[in-house]
Amino acid sequence: MKTRQPGFTLIELVVVIAILGILMAVALPKFVSLQADARVAKVNGALAAVRASAALAHAQLVARGFDAGYSGTPSPNIVAEGVVVSYVNGYPTAAVMAALAGLSETDYAITYPGASALRIASDSNHANCWFQYNEAVPGQQPTYTFGGGGNGLQIAECS
Repeated sequence: MKTRQPGFTLIELVVVIAILGILMAVALPKFVSLQADARVAKVNGALAAVRASAALAHAQLVARGFDAGYSGTPSPNIVAEGVVVSYVNGYPTAAVMAALAGLSETDYAITYPGASALRIASDSNHANCWFQYNEAVPGQQPTYTFGGGGNGLQIAECS
């Protein structure tokens, strides 16, 4: 009498592989979409930090009695988050904005595309997943531009 050796039959292996293939076909697109959603959320978090920091620094300037359109480094210095804030037209310069918002180059791709702009990207591998802080011009607040254009980040730009 033959004893059966432990293990799986060929049919059992084929069924398991087929089930795993179906699960992968369903789950993989969802996983890829979640990565883009995570990049959008990451950059939107940085955007909120930059906007809040700019507003807070502007409020500190005005509360200390400086003109709302002041440019330069006030004396005595205004220090926020350990950063000496310099201003242009009443709002922080692009040069201090990343540090003021608490953003680091280990978490984001931070570049300065011009003397008056700061660009924050989710990472260097997604060319259009970014926003840009543009310094204030006289009588206006800072403006923000986005990778791919429009008024905000798009998932398609962060895929």
